[in-house]
Order: sequence, then structure tokens, then C-alpha cells
Amino acid sequence: MSESNQHRPNMLPYGQQWLDEGDIDSVIQVLKSDFLTQGPAIQAFEEKVANYVGAKYAVAFTNGTAALHGACFAAGIGLGDEVITTPLTFLASSNCVLYQGGTPVFCDIDMETYNIDANQIETKITPSTKAIIVVDFSGQPVEIDRILDIAREKNLILIEDAAHSLGADYDGRKIGTWADMTMFSFHPVKHVTTGEGGIIVTDNETFYKKLIQFRSHGMTRNPDEMTQNDGPWYYEMHALGYNYRMTDIQAALGVSQMDKLDDFVQRRREIVEIYNRELAEIPGLVLPYQHPKANSSWHLYVVRFLPEYFSYSRREIFETLRNRNIGVHVHYIPVYLQPYYQKLGYRKGLCPNAERYYETAITLPLFPKMTDTDVKDVVDAVKIFRKEI
Repeated sequence: MSESNQHRPNMLPYGQQWLDEGDIDSVIQVLKSDFLTQGPAIQAFEEKVANYVGAKYAVAFTNGTAALHGACFAAGIGLGDEVITTPLTFLASSNCVLYQGGTPVFCDIDMETYNIDANQIETKITPSTKAIIVVDFSGQPVEIDRILDIAREKNLILIEDAAHSLGADYDGRKIGTWADMTMFSFHPVKHVTTGEGGIIVTDNETFYKKLIQFRSHGMTRNPDEMTQNDGPWYYEMHALGYNYRMTDIQAALGVSQMDKLDDFVQRRREIVEIYNRELAEIPGLVLPYQHPKANSSWHLYVVRFLPEYFSYSRREIFETLRNRNIGVHVHYIPVYLQPYYQKLGYRKGLCPNAERYYETAITLPLFPKMTDTDVKDVVDAVKIFRKEI
């Protein structure tokens, strides 16, 4: 391996937030106000996200996992219900089903998009199937039109985990209006951040009301929903909910960040264009595929090092890049390979494509604050493996 490539002076992370003075000022304004939580900034943020994607309703949560939990509650998922989902995702996409007593049913991925394989979904449907949770892996939307047709035909609820795809569109239509409920995440590595945070957007008023109730202990203060009314102070608990409320501090940051979303997405796409151009010449390096109907917002840029082309293992490549201060990562370990899921009876071999993908994948740094020099550092570091073919 060539040693001509100089190490960076510091670690370049795979993802990172970008905050400016406007973001900081928006948070300071809330800190000086009367409301740190349950105040007007929450509604402002919800309206901002709903208007951006074109949804009727939005409900903010403490994080994306809590939002998915809320979606499963609103969908009525419970003991004995099966939910079809992908194994190539973060734990939350299936854990949310377990929280409600349901059973995740893993469907293998398409080896081009790395999203759930729409061709296999129907083979997983049983009389116990209640919903489908799809994940827009890396920011590329799933074949949502095809999957929506399946859900409608089988009378299933469709939940879209769009933690990676805020700002993306499919067939010219923004992600956020296709599924019955769509979740966006606002962790610092996502497209915009609230520190921690998540949101569900929906056009369904029934789901909306259930989500509002669920995030606040299952309570209601709406007189029209109460069984009795003892006075202005009165509230009732109608379901077992949780305290999943976002703070106004987070929401104010989110409102400010949303104003920069399109610029952030555009910069991500510019970086991807450079990666695609500069890395295309390396045999055995599989670059991300773009579905013709999908316009990815590029949360992640994942490449695969096919072992037959390289003298080094994926782990050795990973560690070499890390040693050169290129903060690569791996997304994701197939969920059912986790020890907890193994205890539930899931076994290796369940989704061969996801396992084959996992053995070869490495995520390269990608975030809007990257400079052109940062991008060149990544390209140069990856290119050193070309000589080992």
C-alpha cells in the first residue's frame, strides 16, 4: 500500500451538524422567553416541517425513536401483530414494533438500492400482518409507489422511516406525503438538527390525534374527548402514553435549521457528484445506485469493497482509513444479528442480501460543512487501495 498520501491533522467525522449565529440566536430567544417547553416554538416547528413536505399535520417528539413508537401506537400495533420491515436500518425501526408487543418480520434488501426489496414484501404477508415500516436507507427513497399499492391492496398501514431522507423526493413528490405516517429525525448527523428530536407527519386526522395524545402520557384536555369535565383544570388519561415531548429550545433550533435545509441538501449532492466522478475508476469499488424515480437527499454515502478485488479485508481497509483520520463508519449491522434478536429466535441467513452487503460496506464522510479539501482528502485516502488490485 502506498504511503504517499499524507494523514489529515484531525479526524474528519462521517457526519456533523452545521450551526450558525442565527441558530444560536433562535435558541437564546427561547431561553429568555416564558416557555422552555410546551410553548409556541413547538407548533412553529411542526408547521414549518409540515409545510415543507406538504403534509396536513406534524407532531414533534423527543427523538426519532419516540416518533416511531408513536406511529406504531397510532397504527394500533399490539400483541400478535406482525410488521414487515428491513433489517438494514438502525435498531429503532424494528424496536418500535417490539415496544408495542408486535413482531418484526424482516424482508431482505434490494442489492442495488439497499432498500427493502419491494418484490419480496408480499411473500412476507400473513393474516397477522398489520403494517409495513419502510426505511429510506442513506437518503434514497424506497419504491414507495409500489409498496403503497401493496399496502392498500392488503389493507395494511404504511409507515415510512425517513430519518435519512428529509429533502428527498420520489417521482417528483416530496417524501412526507406518500405513507400513512412518515418519521423524520433531527439528530446532529441528519440533514437539519434539533440536538435530539423526531417528528411524524401525516394527512390522517385520526392518527394525528392519537400521536398528540401518546407523546403526553396518553392525556387529553379537550372537553369534546372527555368522559366528564370537572372544570378548567381537568384532564383525562385515555391511553398508556409517554412523556415524549420536544422542548421549545429544540424546536426553535429546528425552525432556524429548516431555513437552510435546501442549501444543506444541495451541498450534499455536490459532494456526491465529486465522489461519483473521482471514485468511479476503482475496480471492485461499488458506488451508490440512484433509482431513476428517486432524488436522494444523501444522508450517507456508502461504498462496498468487493473482496475479490482487494488484498485487504473490509476491517483492514476501515482501520487504515481511520488511521488516516478519515472518519468512516459502517451502516448497518443487520438488526436480527443483534444478541437480543437472536434470543427472540431470529437467525443468521434470514436475509442473505443484507448480510452480504454488511460484510463489504463502508460509509464515507458526507455532511454540508465539508470543504472541497475535506472531500479531496477522502478521495485520496480511498484511492490508495486501487494499487492493491
